[in-house]
Amino acid sequence: MSEVREKATLAKAITPMLGTLSTAQKNEALRLMAEALVAETDSIIQANAVDLERGKTNGLAASMLDRLSLNPARIAAIAEGLKEIIILDDPIGDLLEEFARPNGLLVRKVRVPLGLIGIIYEARPNVTVDAAGLCLKSGNAVLLRGGSDALSSNKRIVEVLHSALALSDIPVDALQLVTNPDRASVDEMLKLNGLLDVVIPRGGHSLIQNVVKNATVPVIETGAGICHTYADNDADPVKALRIAINAKAQRPSVCNSMETLLLQEDFAERHLQAFAKAFAEVHVELRGSANVLKLIPEMKAATSEDWATEYNDYILNVKIVADLDEALAHIRQYGTMHSECIVTENAATAEKFMQQIDAAAVYHNASTRFTDGYEFGFGAEIGISTQKLHARGPMGLPALTSTKYYVHGNGQIRQ
Repeated sequence: MSEVREKATLAKAITPMLGTLSTAQKNEALRLMAEALVAETDSIIQANAVDLERGKTNGLAASMLDRLSLNPARIAAIAEGLKEIIILDDPIGDLLEEFARPNGLLVRKVRVPLGLIGIIYEARPNVTVDAAGLCLKSGNAVLLRGGSDALSSNKRIVEVLHSALALSDIPVDALQLVTNPDRASVDEMLKLNGLLDVVIPRGGHSLIQNVVKNATVPVIETGAGICHTYADNDADPVKALRIAINAKAQRPSVCNSMETLLLQEDFAERHLQAFAKAFAEVHVELRGSANVLKLIPEMKAATSEDWATEYNDYILNVKIVADLDEALAHIRQYGTMHSECIVTENAATAEKFMQQIDAAAVYHNASTRFTDGYEFGFGAEIGISTQKLHARGPMGLPALTSTKYYVHGNGQIRQ
């Protein structure tokens, strides 16, 4: 039996009892996990150093190395994320509806775990902990398959979490990590019908599309993030610049960072030079449309491929558009239904933008960087769903549940 199937089988066997655990039992396990992470900070950093060295040897970009890197402060923050999950309401058993039928049947609709969740993700070892915490708190078992860039970090983290689970009422088998770095292990996960109840990909466009196109188990599609900010002629230039700089440069390696800045013509004429200077000061390379190059000839030209690229880096496309309709058309062509922003003081324009943009999150005068489970008050997130069925946007605990109808009778039969 392969590693993938063996670990999925072990985790699946645990799922019936996980749904019966009390909130107190789950919270105690999360507390032990958080404490173990802090206690084992040094050993986790040692394992992470192996990944960082391998990443440098393999030419991993600086932004990707930043995503991969762990230090005491980051590990403490990851552990704190588990503690924040503790204080979140447990969704399992929530009564969503209750009604009586004319024949006397009492019908109750309640939240229940999904079962065994498979999560395929790339080089962010914090996802290992976030996913484990959210899945276990929501009564699910989890099968993790992280990127090969973070393999040493993930293995050590899961070893630490297993040591904590061994002291709790949650069986160690509820948390599994696939350690085979071969892509075949991903392909096998995608076809574990009867074992995996759902698979959630987190990463770049190619990873997500591979999962969406090839999985035979249900998929919750999370977002590649080609996010846009549009400043129209009524935008406050100070506000627009602050938002744009934050959306691109605060942490460019994440999916809610901005990849393209759209400027209406008059606004660009007045403020593009100042914007370009400000982006240069934070080391962002700009790539412009033909009409942008007329104003700043030394800027690199943006290609059709650039508009469709999620850089995860200090690179930003800039395009001048005639009006809102052209901005909307560009976003519809290149956006990934993740997060989109308009900066304007015109309430009617903002409302049209927010109504007509099809994305998980739309913003008026605020950075796209807020699309995040923590920022929305959900605690740690399992991912940001860009699809429309089951869950959309930052996915907290309720998104990791399904529903079940409990029907109580007194001998009724259907006529």
